[in-house]
Amino acid sequence: MKKPIETERLILRELELSDAEGMYELDSNPNVHLFVGNRPVKHIEESIEYIKFVQKQYKDHGTGRWAVVLKETNEFIGWSGIKFITDEINNHKNFYELGYRFIEKHWGKGYATEAGKTFVDRAFNEMKVEVLYAYADAGNENSRKILEKLGFHFVNSFEYQEELEVWYELKNPNSN
Repeated sequence: MKKPIETERLILRELELSDAEGMYELDSNPNVHLFVGNRPVKHIEESIEYIKFVQKQYKDHGTGRWAVVLKETNEFIGWSGIKFITDEINNHKNFYELGYRFIEKHWGKGYATEAGKTFVDRAFNEMKVEVLYAYADAGNENSRKILEKLGFHFVNSFEYQEELEVWYELKNPNSN
């Protein structure tokens, strides 16, 4: 396992099976799923399977979504991190993507930006990624604001799984 990262208010660490309850709270909420396909999970087993899927990504690609935990209370509040995507999305394949998802009561507190800055830094300075991508539902204004705060630039709109999405990119400032 990779060493956890501490920020001002958060602990970022690899997902563990003990995160299943928090993950279920997150992914069973229809409001959380409003902009991510409208398919909330119905059973905690689905959350356990998702965690196992992410743990396999750690082994296969050395990266994946990480748990975001409140330092003050040690409470699981969501996930963030860099995923290596092998599917083709918006004419891109085999790329690194920043993503995040938080339990609804923790929205609007800057946690996605705080965690996102850490993962952008890690992607560029440790992983030496040349370009980081992100995409969101076109109607998800909050997610778009977070990406822009992190320095991502809007590239284009595209259709993905019958939804209109927006594509963002951020080039590594250390690359030529």
